Amino acid sequence: MSSPKRLVVGVTGATGAVYAQRLLQVLRETGGVETHLVVSPPGVLTIKHELGLSRQAFHELADHVHSFRDIGASLASGSFATAGMVVAPCSVRTLAAVANGLSDNLITRAADVTLKERRRLVLMLRETPFTLAHLRNMTAVTEMGGVIFPPLPAFYLQPQSIAEMVDHTVARVLDLFDITVPTERWQGMAFNPRLSAE
Repeated sequence: MSSPKRLVVGVTGATGAVYAQRLLQVLRETGGVETHLVVSPPGVLTIKHELGLSRQAFHELADHVHSFRDIGASLASGSFATAGMVVAPCSVRTLAAVANGLSDNLITRAADVTLKERRRLVLMLRETPFTLAHLRNMTAVTEMGGVIFPPLPAFYLQPQSIAEMVDHTVARVLDLFDITVPTERWQGMAFNPRLSAE
């Protein structure tokens, strides 16, 4: 029997903790993926404020939880095989640290390991508008092989709730790790000769 995929999930203090919550819930429901969670101290505050969850309640969504300060954890070594890492949500501070190779905590160290091992790194960046520094850091991470994935809703699916928008975004993120979960997908716009002639 083959071992399950391992996916590292980092959570920072940027707004959008619901993305990490749903990501962990969907992976548990789907099965076959072992989750390794790291939450920054500001991330704990955002989770409490936006979701009303305690640190312990949020930790229970993951298979394994690692301390933000534990740079000696398994995730800090490239010999610990994973399918990759997603930071959901990703603050611009974490983006800057990853772009410049500053491995000063377990989230940024695990991200650095993911890049150096040529594994998939997805940063769900939450910020707007962007400064030139943000754009340059996004470019640097992209040039190193990372994926910048701002969680933008797909209005073409005509979502009826925030939950639908979050679920679709989570499914698109998991697609990047070859983890397929049920979701509505674009099937193309029906051709209308009358509209095309106008």
